[in-house]
Amino acid sequence: MLKFTKDHEWVLWEDSEEAIVGISEHAVEELGDITYVELPEVGASVSKGEATGFVESVKAASDIYAPISGEISEVNDTLESEPETLNKDPMGKGWIYKIKPSDLSELDGLMDEESYLKYIAEI
Repeated sequence: MLKFTKDHEWVLWEDSEEAIVGISEHAVEELGDITYVELPEVGASVSKGEATGFVESVKAASDIYAPISGEISEVNDTLESEPETLNKDPMGKGWIYKIKPSDLSELDGLMDEESYLKYIAEI
């Protein structure tokens, strides 16, 4: 199940113990060439909507917010040395972190891909 936030994060839940989190293609396009990614700390507990890191680009800096609450279980270390991976593949190899959800019902409040595409077309 792929869901999106209004802050342009995505979360992929595939009935495992972890969900994968990243930023959307739209966010990457708006930011431009990404030059730095600050990742959250593995083991950190985060709440939905809490800033978990940030990305810097040639245009701007932007916080990354937790789409759901839980514990950070893994980070994509590749982004520290190769932040441009986010520009190349934001929905794949450019994932930012994995999280063990503490409340799966929070996924219900997020947008599916169709709703998200409609949302970004209106902003």
